[in-house]
Amino acid sequence: MNYRDIRNIPLFVLMITLAVSGCEMNEDEKDVDPPVIDNTFAGAFPTQCAVISRGASFELKVVFRDNMELGSYSLDVHHNFDHHTHSTEVNDCEMDPVKSPDNPFLLIDTYSIPSGLQTYEAVQQIAVPADVDPGDYHFMIKVTDKEGWQTIQGISIKIN
Repeated sequence: MNYRDIRNIPLFVLMITLAVSGCEMNEDEKDVDPPVIDNTFAGAFPTQCAVISRGASFELKVVFRDNMELGSYSLDVHHNFDHHTHSTEVNDCEMDPVKSPDNPFLLIDTYSIPSGLQTYEAVQQIAVPADVDPGDYHFMIKVTDKEGWQTIQGISIKIN
């Protein structure tokens, strides 16, 4: 190494340090919190043990919140004729006897949330066909924020 190379080392180290520190995210800016699903406000639907009629439509109404930015949400409605559980359910509902499905209602869909929002009220019309099997169902709601954190809520409902 010659003198010219040695005197440039501090400048090189300074440039690398500035470049690396400029890429690091401030600790306050990191999104480490999962989003929140709120269906506890007046008018929220569905709630635990809700009853929904075949051949009718109902309105999903739930609020999503995130500390930084929301991304999307998805719905999964499926039969619970075998009495399986999901760990997010907070209490039990009165269950029909175990049975085999013939024509169960099934809904699996994903919806975008407009960019830049920290709070979003999802309002979605859902039609239940008249010919689906009545009985016990799970209504799963999943929200994902822009960072990829997810929250899932399982609600037991009944279709009659």
